[in-house]
Amino acid sequence: MSAFRTSAASLLRLATDRTLSDRIADHLWSLRHGVSPAERRSWANSLPVLAQDLTDAGLGQIEVLVEYQLPLTSRRIDAVLAGVDPRTGEDSYLVVELKQWSYATAYEDSDTLVAVEHARGPRLHPGVQVADYCQYLTDFLGILGRQQHPLHGAAYLHNAVDRDIADLLERPPTAQSRLFTKQRRGQWLEYLQSRFAPKSGAAAADRFLTSTVRPSRHLLRYAAQELKERSQFTLLDEQRVAYELVLHTVERARAASRKRVVVVAGGPGSGKSVIALSVLGEMARQGRTVLHATGSRSFTQTLRRYAGRGSTRLQGMFKYFNSFMDADANDIEVLLCDEAHRIRETSVNRYTPKARRDVARLQLDELISTARVPVFLLDEHQVVKPGELGNVDVISAHAEKLGLEIEVVSLHDQFRCGGSEAYEEWVLKLLGIEDGGPSVWAGDGRFDLRLADSPEELELFLRARQGQVGNAGESGQTARMSAGYCWPWSDPRSDGTLVPDVVIGEWARPWNVKSDRSVGDAPGSAFWATDPNGFGQVGCVYTAQGFEYDWSGVIIGPDLLARDGRLITRRDESKDPAFRSRKTVSDEEADRLIRNTYKVLLTRGMRGTIIYSTDPETREFLAGLVKPVRDVEVTYESTDNSGGSVSRR
Repeated sequence: MSAFRTSAASLLRLATDRTLSDRIADHLWSLRHGVSPAERRSWANSLPVLAQDLTDAGLGQIEVLVEYQLPLTSRRIDAVLAGVDPRTGEDSYLVVELKQWSYATAYEDSDTLVAVEHARGPRLHPGVQVADYCQYLTDFLGILGRQQHPLHGAAYLHNAVDRDIADLLERPPTAQSRLFTKQRRGQWLEYLQSRFAPKSGAAAADRFLTSTVRPSRHLLRYAAQELKERSQFTLLDEQRVAYELVLHTVERARAASRKRVVVVAGGPGSGKSVIALSVLGEMARQGRTVLHATGSRSFTQTLRRYAGRGSTRLQGMFKYFNSFMDADANDIEVLLCDEAHRIRETSVNRYTPKARRDVARLQLDELISTARVPVFLLDEHQVVKPGELGNVDVISAHAEKLGLEIEVVSLHDQFRCGGSEAYEEWVLKLLGIEDGGPSVWAGDGRFDLRLADSPEELELFLRARQGQVGNAGESGQTARMSAGYCWPWSDPRSDGTLVPDVVIGEWARPWNVKSDRSVGDAPGSAFWATDPNGFGQVGCVYTAQGFEYDWSGVIIGPDLLARDGRLITRRDESKDPAFRSRKTVSDEEADRLIRNTYKVLLTRGMRGTIIYSTDPETREFLAGLVKPVRDVEVTYESTDNSGGSVSRR
């Protein structure tokens, strides 16, 4: 764990001789973190005030942890104060959020969001912000999970007077969310004196910085209760085998005190994520330290919204693959790596300083090292982006190189695409991913496959089904359009509207939103597949991957064409920036990734898929493979959001 550490008295001396910002910046650079001019200004304006207040309160000996990085995240806290409780003599810690705001009001009568003068958009109420930090630290730092007294928190608006932030003061304070202004400086000093004795805080800071990082028992009990109440998963056959094998492997690893690796491989809709969430809940119920991670922003954000809805604590258990760069070996018992085909060579990105890139470990190394039992759930045919390398052979070879035992489970059952194994096989042969060549789809009574002669026809078909109540009275159906990455992707216009980049003749629609923020009625990218307002935008593979909807419309662009009785790829027609360089992505790899992209897009539908190709020859080719379908009832298999197989008509 990282922080710029100093005593309150030293902090004041550094602020007085104006070297404070340079010292903090040097510390962060040593940890390979970049520093912005805004951060330097913030330190120069706020930290001297905090240092002076601590000194005036007679607390020059307590330790100040500046820019403390929350474990397993990139988020940093302004300051954590470490010292001795004046009443009990035990360690005492205070999370401090420093705000330079002079004027702020409630945002549209919200008690959690605020509008800050000269700042665009709503901000989180500082009391809520600091309380969330306290809860997260309590959930993930072993030293805090063992203590009887809770971690305390305070937000200090040292430039504001009460009347200018009156709305913020209306929110009732808690031990983790006290709010102070410069007008209340006397109360602030008294509060500091109530939390800390005028003694050295060095030992308390040592214990804080060297604490184990893992989900606390309190968090696990909470997660177990929440997941049990929200999840009605039914595991069948191979799913149950995989689930039981993971639990069995955890027990063997625990008994033998030896690391073991599990790989669960299966196609789309085979139940990998259901298994992962079931294991997460069971491990939490047993009080085992467990986390869930993916390499997909959309997938992780959606899990946080739905599996962890209404609970920032439960949301904290859903991480990204690059969250474990600094994690210690065997920090947790079980790490569930969902969508593991998205594992990359390293966790660094273009924003990572060169010094950190030069010493980066393999991402697979980081994930295996972090847990006593790392579990990888993957579909080898869903590798769609250059640099993704997660497959059974790579993971198995790496585990064997480390001298680790490995268990591999293959899932063959199909719970997406109407439970139609025949349709998935048809897609794989059509795309040349499996041998045998394209075949004629005559239907199997489970899945509805159609062709459209125009994008207008495709959209009209899907629009008629979006929100439609099924024959058996089940909830409204879902429909989405997706396409190969063959059109440019513009940022929203200045008036907050999306640019209709996907243009085919006179038909034009926008891509899904680029960022996590909504644009008008269009949801952020992470929620395109699950928010009803996602209909009307065209989803890309990075947004659709990992999700399912009842009806899938797929636009095949000019990067995939039918010629001489088979499908060929044309990488030059792709607008994906990742394909630009032939030095980093060979033609052979581009061919594989384009085919995998359409494999993902063509297997999102639970009831049916309708396909349109922009190329006339390809439309003619497909017309020879797909027999026309009348509007008839189709029997299909669905997970129905529970993981169980449900037969419907």
